[in-house]
Amino acid sequence: MNATKVVAVVIYKNFRCFSASSDSSIPIKWISPLQFLKTTSAKSVPPIELGTILLDAHRKSTFISHSNAVKMIQHEKDPQLALDIFNKVSKQKGFSHNNATYFVILEKLGRFRKFQAINSILAQMRYETCRFEEGIFINLMKHFFRASLYDEMIQMFDTIQPIVRQKPTLKAISTCLNLLVESNQIHLIQSFLLNVKKNLNLEPNTCIFNIFVKYHCKRGDPESAFQMLEEMKKNVDSYPNLITYSTLMDGFCKIGKLKEAIDLFEEMLSGNQFLPDALTYNVLIKGFCQWGKVDRAKNIMDFMKNNGCQPNLFNYSTLMTGLCSEGRLEEATAMFDEMKKIGVKPDTISYTTLVDTLCKMGKIEEAKLLLEEMKENECRADTVTFNVVLGGLCRNFRFEEALEMLYRLPNAGIQLNKGSYRIVLNRLCKESELERAVELLGLMLSRGIKPHFATSNELIVKLSEDGRVADAMMVLCDLVEVGFKPEVESWSSLVESVCRERKLLPMFELLDELFE
Repeated sequence: MNATKVVAVVIYKNFRCFSASSDSSIPIKWISPLQFLKTTSAKSVPPIELGTILLDAHRKSTFISHSNAVKMIQHEKDPQLALDIFNKVSKQKGFSHNNATYFVILEKLGRFRKFQAINSILAQMRYETCRFEEGIFINLMKHFFRASLYDEMIQMFDTIQPIVRQKPTLKAISTCLNLLVESNQIHLIQSFLLNVKKNLNLEPNTCIFNIFVKYHCKRGDPESAFQMLEEMKKNVDSYPNLITYSTLMDGFCKIGKLKEAIDLFEEMLSGNQFLPDALTYNVLIKGFCQWGKVDRAKNIMDFMKNNGCQPNLFNYSTLMTGLCSEGRLEEATAMFDEMKKIGVKPDTISYTTLVDTLCKMGKIEEAKLLLEEMKENECRADTVTFNVVLGGLCRNFRFEEALEMLYRLPNAGIQLNKGSYRIVLNRLCKESELERAVELLGLMLSRGIKPHFATSNELIVKLSEDGRVADAMMVLCDLVEVGFKPEVESWSSLVESVCRERKLLPMFELLDELFE
């Protein structure tokens, strides 16, 4: 047995003895709300894997240090077991948790939304003597935001001062404010600002003002955001920056006020205050493309190049999307070729934009060639790309190829979604390709994919009207098994077809099955 294994065994035995210890001199500081009913005993403690988190083999100590405790908690996927580790290491003689161990356990519990346990740990932290950093609380605010617990998110901000023992920094303030803006919590934003101004004597900086600019633009009110810009110009500590102008320009572009966006752009350039970057240019390119002014967007791209700012992937992709939306395939292809020529590697979105346009124009073979090019360039086509091709094949009545793709792609490890199958089935029903539609339905159900409700009814009606009663009954039975309830129209159509063919016994059997 080598040194590493020896240390592993010693540590593991030491860990097991924590739970079995009867030493009453070690007080239990708090009880996790994740621990239920059973008392901690040697049998109730699950085995803990320490494979990648052992102490250095050259150190023969069984004491678990802070750094190793952090690794052990990070390594544990189960939040309950991570909490067990956190509790047990604290029972070591001379061990007290520090900022790092608290941070990692709170991060683990936050990711699994164990907020009750988080509150218990925060209560314990109030009595600790170690120095805490506000990063713990900034991280927790984000977890509460993702869970839409906005009041609790503000409580995390309010907890900074009593635990960290100093006032929140502007970073903490701007983080909380930005999350409230993202969640559009207007009343909370107002109360938060009043509280901050009263208790912290806040002097807004550029970052805070930028959040308000973003807030007004998000509400579709760039005029109010513009007033914020004018306020910023009066204060040296909150002078507008590139982010301010870019955000405000984007706000004007979204409501179609392109002239105001250009005026801001020119103001930003005047006196060489700020040099716009690729992101700023993209705001204008995207805005002009969205409002059908693609030629103006091309002019902005040319201006960008002439002023020493190299267009990036997003600039090219945005302009290509605008050109394709107007059916200007040749220009979009030329833009695509230019991008590759200067060394900008196209991504899935760039390829899919061209593939979509080619399919809509009936140029399926060219679209398939682009798919091959993606494969050669190790650019993985996603579900959207394949759905675009499936739609193109169906619009051009190439149903055999579409079905072949549905059969082949999942076996090649390519993920499709419900939409992939529904695109083809909907078109087959619309074009009365009933035999292929029944075949595809069988494939879908075998793969656990339910067809669209309207399409299912349409298929039953068309099969009944076409005199394919046996197929209609089989389809209905299969659909009922996955929870489908036919509309009156499809049911009536099937009953009429059965009665015309005098096949009443199968009809009664079907009724019995449906009622069951």
